[in-house]
Amino acid sequence: MKLYFSPNACSLAPHIVLRELALPFDLVLVDNQAKTTANGEDFLQINPKGYVAALQLDNGQVLTEASAILQYLADLKPAAHLAPANGSWERVRLQEWLNFIASEIHGGLAIFFNPAIQGDVRAMFVATLYKRLAILVQTLERQDYLLGERYSVADAYLFVVLRWAAFHEIDLQQWPALAAFVQRVGARPAVTAALAAESA
Repeated sequence: MKLYFSPNACSLAPHIVLRELALPFDLVLVDNQAKTTANGEDFLQINPKGYVAALQLDNGQVLTEASAILQYLADLKPAAHLAPANGSWERVRLQEWLNFIASEIHGGLAIFFNPAIQGDVRAMFVATLYKRLAILVQTLERQDYLLGERYSVADAYLFVVLRWAAFHEIDLQQWPALAAFVQRVGARPAVTAALAAESA
């Protein structure tokens, strides 16, 4: 498999999960502005959406969208328990969290990468984001991970997007449960290995 990535992008989540599962893969760096890969490929020919993450399977198929990639990877090694079994109520809860992270946290923080978001408009988006973060706080004050005491692919995804808060001068220390969550997930060997590989 090939994982097309950009450092600090949401592609870090499947990168972490690939390492958690000890699956063989190649990392291919993508220039998000030029839409080219480190080896000169036109990234738009790989993913017409033009953004990472993209996972190219050994049969040539390309899977995009972090939530889909994460579930696909988890199902390759179900014994690792990074996702509940397909068809179970617990799996639906996982999908609920993945969708919430994608739409409300990923989207809510990614908007600030646009330098035009300033002043009252920024304040409006910050207020909405804080309401969404409060939902996470309610959960993570009573349990270590989104699904309870077991780490899942949703936690990898949440860890990645919460790291973006620092880029936008949003201090997670004002929510101790979120800060502790980021520290807890960040200490996992697969996470430290993925971060080191992407910064190399």
